[in-house]
Amino acid sequence: MQPNSAIINIAAYKFVTFDDTEAKRPVFLDKCNELSLKGTILLSPEGINLFLAGVRDNIHAFLTWLRSDARFADLEVKESLSDDQPFNKMLVKLKREIITMKHPLIKPELGRAPAVEAHTLKRWLDQGHDDDGKPVVMMDTRNDFEVDVGTFDNTLDYRITKFSEFPEVVASHKDELEGKTVVTFCTGGIRCEKAAIYMKDVGYDSVYQLEGGILKYFEEVGGAHYTGDCFVFDHRTALNPQLEPSAQTATCPNCKNAVTPREQLAPEYIAGQTCPHCPQH
Repeated sequence: MQPNSAIINIAAYKFVTFDDTEAKRPVFLDKCNELSLKGTILLSPEGINLFLAGVRDNIHAFLTWLRSDARFADLEVKESLSDDQPFNKMLVKLKREIITMKHPLIKPELGRAPAVEAHTLKRWLDQGHDDDGKPVVMMDTRNDFEVDVGTFDNTLDYRITKFSEFPEVVASHKDELEGKTVVTFCTGGIRCEKAAIYMKDVGYDSVYQLEGGILKYFEEVGGAHYTGDCFVFDHRTALNPQLEPSAQTATCPNCKNAVTPREQLAPEYIAGQTCPHCPQH
C-alpha cells in the first residue's frame, strides 16, 4: 500500500458545454489553493482539461467538489504517484479549446468515434489484426518531441509540431490506410478523441481512439508493444510503463525540451545547461 503522504498526480478531461468559464476561473483557483494543489486546469467552452498534484486526501476532496457539478459528475481520472510535487504553481487558464485543433465543427460532446480498450488493443497487437482480420495501424497524434521519448512499436508518426497540423496531414495519407484499422492515441486520450472524429468525417472507414490514452494503457496492461517512456508536461518529464517517473529522460532547463538517453550522449548535451534541441545547435 502506498503511503498516504505520497503525491498523487491526476490527469482528466471532459468535452462538455461549459459556458461560464470566466466566472468559474477564480472559483477553481481558490478551491485548488485551499487544498494546496498545484498544476494546470484549462477551462474552455468545449470542456475541461486538468493536471493536478497533491496529497491523496486533498485530491479526493477536489474531485468530490468538482463532481458535485452535474457537468463533471462522471469525470474519469488517470492517476500516478511521485515522491515530490512535480508542479511549481497552480494555474487556471481560459482557452478557446481544451486541445487546439482549429476545427470548431469537431464536437466530441455530440458523439465520440469508436474507442478500443487497452486489453482489446493488446490482443489485437498480439495477433497482428483486429477481430475482423484487418491489419492494425497505430497512429500517434502527439507532437514530435513527445513521440521521441517513447511510442508504440511500428507506429505512424507524421512529425507534427502542433495538433492543428494534424487534420491536413492525416487527410493527405488516407489512401495509404485503405483496408486497415487505425488506432489513434495520445498521452491521456484528449487528442485522439478529436483526431478519430475528424478522421471519420474525412472518410476513414475503420478508425478507433485508444480509450484513456497511453497512461491508461500502461495502467491496465503495462508496456506491451510500447518502446520507451511517455512524456508528461511536468517536472517528472516522462513516466515508464509502471507509471513511475523515468530516471532516463531529462528536461533541458534552457529550451525546456525532453532529452532522451540517446540525446544525452551527444556532445551538445551539458547536464543542467544545454542540449541538442537548443537553438544555438
